[in-house]
Amino acid sequence: MKITKNASLKSYNTFGIDAKANMLISINHEDELIDFLEKISDTSEIKILGGGSNILFINEQIEQAIIKNDIKGIAIVSEDDGDVLIQVGAGENWHDLVTWAVENNLGGIENLALIPGTVGAAPIQNIGAYGVEIKDVFEALTAIHLQQKKEYVFTKDECEMDYRDSIFKNEWKGQLCITRVYLRLKRPPHQINSSYKDISNALEKHKIDLATIKDIYKIVVDIRSHKLPDPNDIGNAGSFFKNPIINKEHFEAFISKFPNAPHWKINDNEFKIPAAWLIDQCGYKGKRKGNTGCYKNQALVLVNYGNAKGKEIWSLSKEIQKTVFEKYQIKLIPEVNFWE
Repeated sequence: MKITKNASLKSYNTFGIDAKANMLISINHEDELIDFLEKISDTSEIKILGGGSNILFINEQIEQAIIKNDIKGIAIVSEDDGDVLIQVGAGENWHDLVTWAVENNLGGIENLALIPGTVGAAPIQNIGAYGVEIKDVFEALTAIHLQQKKEYVFTKDECEMDYRDSIFKNEWKGQLCITRVYLRLKRPPHQINSSYKDISNALEKHKIDLATIKDIYKIVVDIRSHKLPDPNDIGNAGSFFKNPIINKEHFEAFISKFPNAPHWKINDNEFKIPAAWLIDQCGYKGKRKGNTGCYKNQALVLVNYGNAKGKEIWSLSKEIQKTVFEKYQIKLIPEVNFWE
């Protein structure tokens, strides 16, 4: 365990916001976390930091103590001819895990390559891309309750995962530190998910008829590398907003006014509208405002051009929400978590 006072958080968030924490505590094992919690009287103000890829520090000084979750390790718990159950430390880098799985010929998460962040944050957000979500392979997780200093086990059903949502963003928000995640991956023959147009087009372009998980992995990495800026070059947190889901009545009114709008039918009463299209149609793609703006190749990505304050990016996000709602009567909900 390492404790740093008045610590710079610039290298701990992919937006590259130069906020400071009154106290930053790096933990490498559950025992270290419990030991720290035992020494403090009030744990209600503690915040948990993973890879910092889904966070916007609004204020320049974070008053609460921040625990940096650095619990690592990938281990096989059980296996048979078809499945392999793995245990992964919450502090592991998500993309590194996907790479490890593909290198070991274990399928199920190859479509989720290059998603930034840590393994512990993945089930909170129920990360997803190109037709796959973590809940498709998720088995369980362990977490320590910050006030009770007690370990809990959450099964898949208990996590209540939904589109970019889970119980950890709702009734358990801010109360837990996820420590280990259990995923069930597949041995060959793999079920390949190439349903998304970008992937199927790439397979056709490269004349790949029988795709492997390695093919899908490489294609997804290539697509995301071209669409999204590298946080090391331009600060960003990936997709800033969720794709909004509207009911049938709302959709019919929307599509009658904007018949060429892209959309996906989820079920008979729900339709998903691409947030990037809504933002682009409002003129924000590639638009710069001071030190921030929308990325030139992807309107859904808000960026820090070098010296942006958190409040600047937050202000732009509010402006985008207001403009989109005024034009389309559709509310954009941030994927990014705001830390004040």
